[in-house]
Amino acid sequence: MTSSKYVFNKSAISKLQKNKKKKIESDFNWSPSEKYVEIDLKNRGYKVNNKKIIENCSGVHAISFFAGAGGLDIGSQLAGAKIVSSLDFDKDSVDTLKANKIFKDSQHLLGDIKDISGKNYKKLLKERNPDKLILIGGPPCQPFSKAGYWVTHKNRLGSEDPRNMIGHYLRLIAEVKPNGFLLENVESLLHPKNRDAVNTLEEAIDKLGYKFIRYRADALDFGVPQKRKRVFFIASKKSFKGEPIKTHGNAPVGKGEIKLLSHERVVDWIAKFDEDQFIESAELTAGKTYEFE
Repeated sequence: MTSSKYVFNKSAISKLQKNKKKKIESDFNWSPSEKYVEIDLKNRGYKVNNKKIIENCSGVHAISFFAGAGGLDIGSQLAGAKIVSSLDFDKDSVDTLKANKIFKDSQHLLGDIKDISGKNYKKLLKERNPDKLILIGGPPCQPFSKAGYWVTHKNRLGSEDPRNMIGHYLRLIAEVKPNGFLLENVESLLHPKNRDAVNTLEEAIDKLGYKFIRYRADALDFGVPQKRKRVFFIASKKSFKGEPIKTHGNAPVGKGEIKLLSHERVVDWIAKFDEDQFIESAELTAGKTYEFE
């Protein structure tokens, strides 16, 4: 890891709300009169850890739903649960999974979860014969996301939204009968507007015979250079204690607690890409909805 300097043009924050602008200046100890400032960098690159993902698997196998590009899938294999099958209805996502060498032994299905049943996995599970099986998935978040609040609460459909696939995920859990499962969604699933949906979900998990915890997480507390809040329902046929252990944090550590690493800064990861050669015109906000006024 090498250190360097990044020259930041403060005009980039000139249109932020005053309180946010002041916070940035305070965090970096900048003078309001400075036009350009230097930031000490720790170039992170893309090396997150030294684990060998393919070799880091136990007898626990996992089936992934709503797989996308494989975020939860990679996390599963890092944790030791080998992905034996994934499902997504987007062809580009499935092609991405197929191109990733860590999933070379996995089955990748292109299809709609509405058309999938537990029978689709009967032959595969007989062949793989895992010691333990878990299901992982993050059903579409649009029905519960803050990004949809512009339609107002009165018009939000929540659990009645046709994009809500949580019911189909629960159906597959009932049919496959795994030893446990993980369900991930946006934190705003816990908004009062969605209380009925959460109650129904938790009642369904209980009726399926699983013990579970509901865990609110921020990716920032686990080494990701981004504030991204999510809620996880972590379930098992057997009782269990505890919850995911945070690795990063800026708050003081109490007596007997594990010392946390400092939160990662975005600039350390992406500053080196602030070059003309990496500009994609389609990604610019100029003249679009999210351009600063």
